[in-house]
Order: sequence, then structure tokens, then C-alpha cells
Amino acid sequence: MADKTAMRSLLLHVAVIGVLLALNFVLPEYHRGVFSRILVLAVFAMGYNLLFGYCGLLSLGHAMFFAAGLYGAGLTVYHLDWGVAAGFAAGIMAGATLALAIGLLALRTTGVAFMIVTLMFSQVFYLTTLYFTTWTRGEEGLVLRQDVRQLGLGGVSLDLSDPATRYFVALALFAVVLFATLAIARAPLGRVLVAIRENEERTRMLGYDVFANKLAAVVLSGLFCAAAGAAYALLFGYVGSSFAAIQYSILPLLWVLLGGAATTLGPLVGTLFMFYVIDIASGFTSAYMLVVGVALIVLVLFFPRGIVGAIRERWLPWLP
Repeated sequence: MADKTAMRSLLLHVAVIGVLLALNFVLPEYHRGVFSRILVLAVFAMGYNLLFGYCGLLSLGHAMFFAAGLYGAGLTVYHLDWGVAAGFAAGIMAGATLALAIGLLALRTTGVAFMIVTLMFSQVFYLTTLYFTTWTRGEEGLVLRQDVRQLGLGGVSLDLSDPATRYFVALALFAVVLFATLAIARAPLGRVLVAIRENEERTRMLGYDVFANKLAAVVLSGLFCAAAGAAYALLFGYVGSSFAAIQYSILPLLWVLLGGAATTLGPLVGTLFMFYVIDIASGFTSAYMLVVGVALIVLVLFFPRGIVGAIRERWLPWLP
């Protein structure tokens, strides 16, 4: 039974990737560009979901991990003339290293204190990007030239500013992180994280190292978020302090809550839903955030576990 459920969920995820791949050939250019952005931001949401959804740790500082990847890739490519692959690796390493350092400090607290500490660290990171304007240019940001956004792959140069290439690279990153999240959720680490979320003291009494598992969750979460930030800088060619601001810590929380916390596909659904609600509503009224607020309230009232969470609860209990 367990093998059948695992195979069913694997086939579902493969089908989702297949549908997203097919969309590249049928979507108009505008919507293909929107989906490229959604796929990258969904990776950001999946990183947040790993910590919040599976481990139960509410963070308001994940903008710093996304921005660490953004600046790690952007600054090295812009100022040091590193290649795309090296810049992407630098972004991931910057995010993972920062997550390790923050985790070692912030995990000494719990509950609301953890949320406040992560928020404080995130604000420090944001102010740092504003202070070192010689390198970052603050809110104005940096624009990466098209000629530096070339990825050499097997003797072939891929132009990341090309809409089709950008979509395929964003989809490849999304697919890797999606299956990594599925593997973590099915692995012993994922089971322990859920146990910590449900009853931390009992998990500790059973002999598990709660701090080490939490730290692993923070580092993996930061790594995924940094990968999204690095990809955003290289695919869309912009690096700015606005991505380190508080709203980029709140947005992934909303995306995860809308799609379904502790579900592998929830972050994608939540990001897709909120992105298009804002896009459509802004075309009709300048008060589009009011429409977004009403939509969020309706969803919370009727789908308290998120869209995918509600589907799992009511109809498809095998959904991961």
C-alpha cells in the first residue's frame, strides 16, 4: 500500500512537470514570462514551506535568504565578472552559510521569540544592502547586462535573457527543488520534522536531537530560498534591496498558507493563485490589494488548510 501511494504521488509530480513543460509551447509570450517568474518564486515558497509547513517554525526573515542568493549571484557576476554557473553557486553558498549562522543563533529561541529574532536579522540584512550602496546601489539596484547572462552548457551558450530559455531554466530549477522536497518529506528527516512540529518534547524524549534536525531544516530552507534568489538575479537581470524588505518575508508565508502548508505542490498553487489575482485585479482597479485581501479572507474561511491541503483532506488523502 505504501509503495502504491509513493508511486501515485511520484507520477502526479511528473505529470505536473509535464504540464508545465507543455505550457511553454502554448502560452502567449506575456504569460510565459509570468510563469517563469512564478516558477522561481514557487521555489522560494517551497524553501519557506520546508521550515514552516513541515517543521512548524514561523519565520519572518526569509527575505534575507532569498536576497543572499540574489546578491551572491548578482554581485559576483556584476563586479567580479564571474560566469553564470559560478555566480549561481556563490548565491547558493551565501544563502546556505547565512542560514547556518542564523540557525545557530535563532534556534536558541522558540515560538514568537524565534519569529521576532528572524525578523530582526532580516532587517539588519536589508539595512546592510542600503548602507553599502557603492556595491549594491540600494533601492535603485543593479541591472545585469545581457552579455554576462550567458550559460555555457556542453559547448553550447544559453542566453538566459531569451524567454524560452528562461522558462526552461526556471522549470528545471523548480523540478529539482520539487523532487528534493518530496524526497525530504518521505525521508526520516521529514518524518522527524513533522514530529517536532506536532510535539517537540515528545520527539526529544524519544531520543532525537531536536536542535540538529531544526538546524538542518533551517539550512535546507535557506539553501532553497537562496537558489530561487540566485536564479531570479540571473534570469531577470535585476538585483535590488527591495527583495530584502519585510514584504518578501511575508509573501512566501501567504503563498504557503494559500496553497497548503506541509504539501509539496501547495507553494506552487499558492504562488500561482496570488500572482494572477494581483495581476487581474490591478487591471480593473487601483485598489487591487483590497480585492486580494477579500480573496485571502474567503480562502482562509473556506480552505483553512490551503487549496491543496483541502483537496488532500477531503478527496485525496494520499497527496504528499
